[in-house]
Amino acid sequence: MAALANTTRPRRRSALQGGGARLPWWAVALPAVAFTLLLTLIVDGGGSGAAKDGESAARLLATATQLLRG
Repeated sequence: MAALANTTRPRRRSALQGGGARLPWWAVALPAVAFTLLLTLIVDGGGSGAAKDGESAARLLATATQLLRG
């Protein structure tokens, strides 16, 4: 009796099938923080003209600190 040859190719597992493609926490957190800071700059800096004595920069840093602390 002749043995049957396996003619099918083995399938490759894609990353979307639970292959373990995991991101570190900072890969999600850093773009979120950058987006929030840029959005704050756009919204906050609309009518102020020039910054007075670094007031808006201090406010921006305070807002960023509050966001990072939770």
